[in-house]
Amino acid sequence: MVRRPALTNPRALAAQVLARVMAGRYLDDALDEVLAARPPEAALIQELAYGTLRWFHQLAGIAKLFIEKPLKPKDQDIYALLLAGLYQLRALRVATHAAVDETVAAAEALGKPWAKGLINACLREYLRRSGEADDAVKKDATLRLSHPAWLLEKFRAAWPDDWECIASTNNERPPLVLRVNLRKTTRANYLEALRTAGLAARPDALLDTDVTLETPVPVTQLPGFADGLVSVQDAAAQWAAVLLDAQPGHHVLDACAAPGGKTGHILERTPGLAELVAVDREPARVARIDENLKRLGLTARLITADAAEPSAWWDDSRDGGGRATPGAVADGPQFDRVLLDAPCSASGVIRRHPDVKLRRKPADLPKLIAAQARLLSALWPLLKPGGKLLYVTCSILPEENENTLRAFLAREATAVEQPLPEAVGRACAAGRQILPGEHGMDGFYYACLRKK
Repeated sequence: MVRRPALTNPRALAAQVLARVMAGRYLDDALDEVLAARPPEAALIQELAYGTLRWFHQLAGIAKLFIEKPLKPKDQDIYALLLAGLYQLRALRVATHAAVDETVAAAEALGKPWAKGLINACLREYLRRSGEADDAVKKDATLRLSHPAWLLEKFRAAWPDDWECIASTNNERPPLVLRVNLRKTTRANYLEALRTAGLAARPDALLDTDVTLETPVPVTQLPGFADGLVSVQDAAAQWAAVLLDAQPGHHVLDACAAPGGKTGHILERTPGLAELVAVDREPARVARIDENLKRLGLTARLITADAAEPSAWWDDSRDGGGRATPGAVADGPQFDRVLLDAPCSASGVIRRHPDVKLRRKPADLPKLIAAQARLLSALWPLLKPGGKLLYVTCSILPEENENTLRAFLAREATAVEQPLPEAVGRACAAGRQILPGEHGMDGFYYACLRKK
């Protein structure tokens, strides 16, 4: 058997990434698999993958004008390659002939030379009829805003004055936002280190840890990143540790904690915690928490478990590893603060994760809402009287946010909503919502509950 040489063509590799995402994979995972082999032109692969996914629905609508019949499921890599070719012609500063010729050549690199003629014909037909394509885009909101119709309807229903701005923001390249580790340096000193390194940046007016770079760079170029001076974290996510308001001596639970950005920020802000317990159900994700904390020089009790089943991992008779003694039941409140970063649609962070527009389906929402309610009910008994639970999502859909909180408040007599600062987004029936792009931030929801 003749083994084919390793694939190195950047457009072909980007098409493989896109095809895997179209089949349900996370973009980050699919990219990591391809980039792990250190292919040449890795930056181009990443640009084609992210850019094509940002504009996927628009590009797919345009492709329908020039392709006679849908490609077979086994040829989704060719369909992805076609969309990546259209993305180059519409959005990148690549010479037209190079974009067409190199994309055609990538079909052969994928082992499908029969598709060269198809790709060539479609791309050249687009160039001849680009005005017709632009007209089609203008007439259809799903193409113009490049979102699935169901998600645009959700945005329109929830935010009738903002829905188009939300969708447009989702298609923008996100800024690189850093969180300065105040245990190791000051923001002023770190801004000076950035200037010395030739990296322009600006501080945020609302937070004391937030720094936004004018131009994103790899983390390896950030001064002191390996030594834990900074972490990559959007300003909206940085509010979590601030609003949680943990104090020295507190026992804190960070539920659904991976990849550990908020865990690290809580520890950075509050030296002298009695304990911080971070729980996540996936071993690989717990390993990510551990890696991030080690880079920051911080420690926490890490537990691999379903946070919604505390009887399996926490009670007063726990052993030294934070696991419940066999047969024991969690029988009393433990924590002064609980951070519940609940699983959600991720509809507020699409600009960072454009694959959400493909992977997320309407049928996912009832399951996510049920999981959120289950987590709230399971974790509330672990909170001490007088303690606070901070509920967080990176969603902008009310059914995952204020509706979930109102339902919980209606059924839990000991829960009282606590007001949050007006600087955090806009007021909702319960909690506060940051919409994508507000103060340059991602879309996040926050609500704080105190236990009577």
